[in-house]
Amino acid sequence: MTAETIPTITAFAASPDRGAGLARDMRLRWAFEELGQPYDVRLVSFSEMKAPAHMALHPFGQIPTYEEGDLALFETGAILLHLAGRHPGLLPDDPGARSRAVTWLFAALNTVEPPIVELEQSRYIVGDRPWYGELREVLEGRVRARLDQLAARLGEGSWLDGAFSVGDLMMVLVLRRLEGAGILDAYPALAAYIARGQARPAYRRAFAAQLAVFEDGPAKG
Repeated sequence: MTAETIPTITAFAASPDRGAGLARDMRLRWAFEELGQPYDVRLVSFSEMKAPAHMALHPFGQIPTYEEGDLALFETGAILLHLAGRHPGLLPDDPGARSRAVTWLFAALNTVEPPIVELEQSRYIVGDRPWYGELREVLEGRVRARLDQLAARLGEGSWLDGAFSVGDLMMVLVLRRLEGAGILDAYPALAAYIARGQARPAYRRAFAAQLAVFEDGPAKG
């Protein structure tokens, strides 16, 4: 890959997570590091995310986006699938195992993440309502049901299906959204699974790169 074709991704100039590694550009940063591929980052403010130039890249005005030459992509799952398909390192060579890794990528996004995000956002949206405690109990129940199933599938394995794959990358970051909620305390196997992901050198490099944006005093917008 030449300098002229190095992909550019977008990330928050002032991330709401304050460098905790939860913003979704972390998914792409980690993938690039696992693949050993260079990438550039263009930081965007919240106002810039809603400007026509960015909306042309991401019709919903979010981050991250991916640009390489004439190709522009949005949605982290689609971008990860694109990267993993082009470079060795995140998908197995065996066709069946490769398809299963892709299945876990979609499972993380479509089955595990939605109830976690719903629980996470409920506090900000209706946390001051008198009935919020009852709602939270229901939402936590939905999350625990998914974690029960995921923990049963993982069993004593290190990763979801043999070697580490793009499915594990996405699942680890999805599960990290539960940190601080107290729910993972009941799932030591999943907590250890997350820790294994965070211990990978590629993860640490990606986390440091995202944290540096916060520590360097990102622009407000």
